[in-house]
Amino acid sequence: MSKKKLRDTLPKAKTGTDWATAEGLVAEPALRALWGWSPPDLPADSALKRNVDRALPRTGLGYIIYWAVVIGLEFGLAPHLPVRGRLSVEGVAALLAGAWCGLNFWRCRHAHCAVSGAGWSALGGLALVEAGMGHSLIGGYDQLVFIGVFVFALVFEGLWYRARGTNALARLGRPRC
Repeated sequence: MSKKKLRDTLPKAKTGTDWATAEGLVAEPALRALWGWSPPDLPADSALKRNVDRALPRTGLGYIIYWAVVIGLEFGLAPHLPVRGRLSVEGVAALLAGAWCGLNFWRCRHAHCAVSGAGWSALGGLALVEAGMGHSLIGGYDQLVFIGVFVFALVFEGLWYRARGTNALARLGRPRC
């Protein structure tokens, strides 16, 4: 079923619900990613946002393949390489994960993506610097830090959801009309 047909079959959303946008600004339901867990996208009001929406896999097979590649690089390939190669591959995997979460946060304000996008991007940059130096600055615990960022991001989202009733980070204040 196409997005337009699906959108036409859903009932109209009330203002302020998470059906509209992460900020509750649109009066029609938006499609949700990650099998309903992710907040709906913000409006795609520019060509760049529309291109990101087309390219970024947020659910289904594309999503699974993307994250399988990241996990395979980080935990499958990297441990079997010499130090410079291991750190390079870990850096690329962390940058891929950080890029996905950063773009996902930009488009739908998913709370954990704010933390994981920043954390994995920083880890990826650090790992590439370490690869250039030929040794780890964090004692070789790059994989543990990768997992720690993920856990911290999910804990943050859980606390945010408990406090706010939504897993979307939204601007405070009056909704725009």
